Amino acid sequence: MVNTEDRSSSGDHWEDVFKRNRLVPPSRQSVRLAAENHFTSSLGFQLLFKHLTAPHLPQEISAVEDMTYQLRVTLFDRKLQHFFGKTWMSSPQKMTNSKISFSEVLYFHTSLLIPSTLLILELVSLSPKLDGSQQFLGRGFTVLELFTNRPEGPADGNRRLNLHHGSPRGLLHPLLKGSADYCNLLKIIDGSHLDCVVKKHPPLASVMHLLPENALVSGDDIIPGLAASPTGDALLRPQLVKMMPFTLSRLTISLQPSLEKFENLLLQLINADCHDTDPGAEGTERTVVIQERRLHIGVHNGWCFLDKPQVVVLEPVTTGVRGRTDSSSKKSTLVKDSSGASSPGQMLGLRSSLELKLANNQGLAIAFQLEYAFSAPIGRGTTLFDASTHRAAFLQCLRWGIWCPFQKPAVWKDKEIQLVLLGGAKPNPYGAMVYSTETSRSQSLKPTPVSSTVQQDSEAEDMIRFWLLSSLERKTSSPRVSQRKEEDVSHQRKSPSSPSESQKPILQTSPPDSPQGPGLSLSQLAATSRYPTISHSSSALPWQQSFPSLLHPSPLASAHQLSHVAFSAVSNITHLEMDLRPEDDESPSMQDEGAQLQELPFTPVHAPVLTVGMNVPSSCSVSSRSSLAHLFSAGFPEIVDYSGQVAEVLDPTEPLPFDPQREETDLLQGNLLVFQFLAFTRIPTAGVGPDWPGNIHVTFQFYRFPPVTSQQLKLLSNEKVQQKATEMLPCVLASISNDGSVHSGTPGLQMQFRVDNSFLRPGEKCWFLRYLALHTMHIDIWDSDSLLLIGSTAVELKYMLRHGKSAVQALHELEVLTTDYMGEETLLTETDLGPRLLSSPLTVRTVVRGRLHLRTGNIGCPVDPNKKKAADDISAHSHIITPREFTSGFRGGSLSPRNTFQLSARTTAQAHRLEKDGDHTLLYSRIRADASMPGERNLKDTSIERRKLDCMAAVHQREAKDNSAATEITDHTREVQVAREHQAKSREAYSKAEGIANMLSQAITTQHLLYASLGSAEYMEFVLKNPFNIYQSVTIHSDDSELSVITDTEEWRYFKALTTTPTPVEENLFRVEEGAPGPQVYLRPKETVHIPLKYQSFTCNHTLAVQGPSFLPTGKGSHMAKKSLSNIIIAKTIKVTFRASDGKPMAICQVNVEPTPHVVDQTFRLYHPELCFLKKAIRLPPWHDPTEDPDSRSHISVRCSDPNIICQTRMLVPGEPQDVYLKVPGSPSPHIKMFFVMVFTDKWRAVPSQVWQFYLHFLERVDVSCVTGQRSCQSLVLRGKQAVRKIKCFSSHPKEIEVDPAGAFVLPPAAVQELQLRVQPWRAGSRFLYLNAVDIDHQRLIAAWLICLNVHRPVLSKAFEVCVPVSGGRGSSRKITYTNPYTSGRTFVLRSDHPDLLQFKEDKFQIGGGETYTIGLRFAPSQSPGSAEILVYVNNLEEKTEETFCVKVNYS
Repeated sequence: MVNTEDRSSSGDHWEDVFKRNRLVPPSRQSVRLAAENHFTSSLGFQLLFKHLTAPHLPQEISAVEDMTYQLRVTLFDRKLQHFFGKTWMSSPQKMTNSKISFSEVLYFHTSLLIPSTLLILELVSLSPKLDGSQQFLGRGFTVLELFTNRPEGPADGNRRLNLHHGSPRGLLHPLLKGSADYCNLLKIIDGSHLDCVVKKHPPLASVMHLLPENALVSGDDIIPGLAASPTGDALLRPQLVKMMPFTLSRLTISLQPSLEKFENLLLQLINADCHDTDPGAEGTERTVVIQERRLHIGVHNGWCFLDKPQVVVLEPVTTGVRGRTDSSSKKSTLVKDSSGASSPGQMLGLRSSLELKLANNQGLAIAFQLEYAFSAPIGRGTTLFDASTHRAAFLQCLRWGIWCPFQKPAVWKDKEIQLVLLGGAKPNPYGAMVYSTETSRSQSLKPTPVSSTVQQDSEAEDMIRFWLLSSLERKTSSPRVSQRKEEDVSHQRKSPSSPSESQKPILQTSPPDSPQGPGLSLSQLAATSRYPTISHSSSALPWQQSFPSLLHPSPLASAHQLSHVAFSAVSNITHLEMDLRPEDDESPSMQDEGAQLQELPFTPVHAPVLTVGMNVPSSCSVSSRSSLAHLFSAGFPEIVDYSGQVAEVLDPTEPLPFDPQREETDLLQGNLLVFQFLAFTRIPTAGVGPDWPGNIHVTFQFYRFPPVTSQQLKLLSNEKVQQKATEMLPCVLASISNDGSVHSGTPGLQMQFRVDNSFLRPGEKCWFLRYLALHTMHIDIWDSDSLLLIGSTAVELKYMLRHGKSAVQALHELEVLTTDYMGEETLLTETDLGPRLLSSPLTVRTVVRGRLHLRTGNIGCPVDPNKKKAADDISAHSHIITPREFTSGFRGGSLSPRNTFQLSARTTAQAHRLEKDGDHTLLYSRIRADASMPGERNLKDTSIERRKLDCMAAVHQREAKDNSAATEITDHTREVQVAREHQAKSREAYSKAEGIANMLSQAITTQHLLYASLGSAEYMEFVLKNPFNIYQSVTIHSDDSELSVITDTEEWRYFKALTTTPTPVEENLFRVEEGAPGPQVYLRPKETVHIPLKYQSFTCNHTLAVQGPSFLPTGKGSHMAKKSLSNIIIAKTIKVTFRASDGKPMAICQVNVEPTPHVVDQTFRLYHPELCFLKKAIRLPPWHDPTEDPDSRSHISVRCSDPNIICQTRMLVPGEPQDVYLKVPGSPSPHIKMFFVMVFTDKWRAVPSQVWQFYLHFLERVDVSCVTGQRSCQSLVLRGKQAVRKIKCFSSHPKEIEVDPAGAFVLPPAAVQELQLRVQPWRAGSRFLYLNAVDIDHQRLIAAWLICLNVHRPVLSKAFEVCVPVSGGRGSSRKITYTNPYTSGRTFVLRSDHPDLLQFKEDKFQIGGGETYTIGLRFAPSQSPGSAEILVYVNNLEEKTEETFCVKVNYS
């Protein structure tokens, strides 16, 4: 343990550097003015002061007394009369002949490149006093104007500056305020001037991160991090010292007297202060709560931070047990904490580690700042709609500390560092006001020493403890030890209990790492949304979304918990739209020619991913009893067991334990899983009508069954009952037949999946039970008319476990969620400034589109014992492939096909006929040529040759003239006959040899059936025996790369342990050579070895079904999902040949791959512009398997099923989260690309921990810029395909987008149809809408557009305010006058952005030129106090806005 002690004073220690170099900041108005003039880059400057001529100084006094002169330089803002920065003082110089030679160089950098920035130079005389001190006396000053209004910027070169009488303090006189020139107001000292040189200094850009702006320094000043120069001027050609990475881990903070008491006292003081400042309404409770605990960590050199401080989120952890490393054994042990003075309770801890860059310099220090984020309600009243969501967030610094690791010899290595944290109003590197109470003791800047013994409560201090290790040493150390160093503390720290944990006692996960900050801005900290969505306010995190889930080493999903703001201990997976790797903050001046461009935050252009598979929507019932009574009066079919009894009802709001042994020993081994889609409750949504949607269909995938697309389901509602009800009643779902009529049978849609021993593979039942216990099934709900996605939801499948019962059922009421982007609002006048930057912040809101009423059930089924498979009893030897010892011999008979290569009687007769006929030499040569290749013949060649011989024989018979010629031809014919007989014998011999070879090959071939799924490795061992009495070097060759030989011994041992194969492992079994067809193994005579083989496929079939509802056969309302398996991977036969030294096969292993579908753990559905690359990143949380060795190091890797997609993962810092990067090529609209991403958490990628399915919809992008309340038009082109289609266009927001033609129209082949869009939005900001062109006859998508709206706020003409009583029941009426500005009569239309709050007496009125019309307003009553702003639009008949009024309504 290392204790921080008092530091000895030295000129280059951090404290001394910090005290000497505190700066006065410039005015915010000047900084804002420089930014408005686009002066954001800091430029470096060099000032050389040569000599000063001062004839006005008394020469005789200088000669007598020991008087010296000094030049002092300070930055000054002329416009605001403000000195800022730090005064630089030259070395004292004596005067000779009325001249003072300074010859000193001054450096600084600034971004305030505006004319009001000046340098004030004062000449000061220094004379000694009798007491040994010095007397300072001003001898004049001058003004150096650095920048002008010229476009070329600051001028370089020699300057001669005249000295003025007086003191620089005179520049603060009110008469000089706003003066553009001081020459006429200041009196010049005759003959006195200063010669200097001003010029830019680009080399200063490389060290700007070591110096703050506006700091005036010399080349010999102490700047930690800057290498010393032999010339003495280190800034002339600056060189940086080498920085080395260090890892800070196991950080904990203990606050006195305890964390709970400290925070309670803090909240009491803040709440009391808030109450005294703003008491609020009478009876209104105004409570401040702690939203987040943050820690800022940065490296400081006394001047500034070398890099932007890192911000991490702290979490309460249990004290009393902490990780500690023994320096002698280098092993991590768990010891009881005896150094803390507080009683066992809680302290703040950082569950992850972070990396810092340090150099061996005693002037560098690590600065800590503990900061709390608080949330408090704002305003005396709240808005009309939801008062609970209006809370403001603010930050407060509580403690800070400084530690210099290299001030003394590094005795902190392999030890824990303890540092006292400070509070109160003392200077600190963060420049923040620090919290302090009256009971706090006085604290100095230097931390108080802490001993390792137990202290008394009176001596207890707020303490921070951590470990600092060199990253280079960590890399060279063994992985086992280093992993233990990183994780032994995190294994003991448990997150605080939460309701979600109490509801799921069976799910135990390792504590997650703390999320990296600053992920939330102040406005986001105040948000209390139930569903975590994406944050866009921070430039460091342009697109982030939480995944509250951990990865588990199984092909099944893990427990998915709903994240909440109050429970920060839940881990997360973050979705990013850009690379978030920490980059070094380069100075703005590095943007010169040849410098690296800085990346701007990326604004995504598609709707965000809603991770409902991880964030499980509420499945508890929120409907009233009357709604449930209305729902079940429809007469849905009951779920009954095989004896006809109604299944037992389970409550989905209660926790459900999982007993695997009880499930596996159930007498009813079969399971009939039932999904009943009962009803859908509409929720009013902006932009759509109250009767939307009319028809829906659902898509999902259950376990390994093929993806399911349901048929159209009609939403049936009773308008009379709905009008009497005070809430939205659920609409019963009814199946629609192929002819479009509503099915008259039982309502709802029922789907069944049968899972029994005939369906499951050996050993798969335990995985299926875990799938039901841990998985949430993703369900997409679609609008069947427009084929637009309504939303997504997920249902927990653990309530389908029967627990030994005959049948169970559960009713779920699932919220159908979707997300949407909302950009910041802009005024209409701001559009003149240019197009919006891509870095404009976007926020995301979660929208509840409806509630799906779903009933799930599981019916136990008996299994026929005659057909029962040993699905649960898997033998360890099933992975061992043993060749057959005895094979059947050859039974005799022909080895070749019947009548193959046999000469028929006709062929023989033709040969005899040729003996009598003549032949030419050409015929003989051709026959000889044909006879020379007997191995290249088949039956077809034989018949062709017989036909040729018949033709040639007939020709020779007609052309024969004499006997001699006939005799010659006969001789030739005999040679042909001999050649034919030889050819036939050769073919017969070749056919026999081929047949014998095939028989021998079959004799040494061993068949093996393999069930494989995507990404899962199947392990096999082939028993290879050398049948010869000589040594053999066997080469192993596989004709498919997906089946390979395991040559790594560690990998072999891993798969044997995974499959519990009890065969031995032999080290260095194989020899691998470059260019060889495969690895080689050496076998002794009659020796037998086990060859490890592995089959693993990452590619699959990405064919998608046509988008739209399916037409399932209608029956009694129950549809059985068939057992047919979708062939995700391709069935194939692979041969592995074991060849001896002579190249002949010794054994053959033929693996027949039978594909089986895989389990999909998470479904992503993305929308992206066509023909554009989608670049996406998904941040995974730190993962740990509780079942594995805690010292083992986890390896996370990913693979994609599509080889054309770039998919990779990187670890930013050891122990930190990893990012999964995707780069997907674009496709034309409306193509949908589907692929899978497999996440592996083991080193050898045996089984994917999770399988993600991605659906990427490519749409044609259309950008529209418009104003709220005003109609804008846009033209689109729709091109016809090969066939005639009946098309109708649908938009996602029909009330804001109208399409012309509005109805159905016929699109001929290859025709062009123009579509007119009329966009009239009512909300300002950036939004994304969707437009589909659908073939209504076949319910197929033809074209799709992504409408990117950039909506501006209108310019307001008038503003009004009105008060409406609360709970009045009648509302209120008001009047507004409007005067027609035209000379002729016009007709106007009145519109409102809140038609539910404001109605007009007349929506349309006609008024003459110059006349005045009174607009009648009727405000709806409210049941709660608050306020709302309503915009009233006066539009013309073309929906162009003439005037816009703002009415603020106060409900009180």
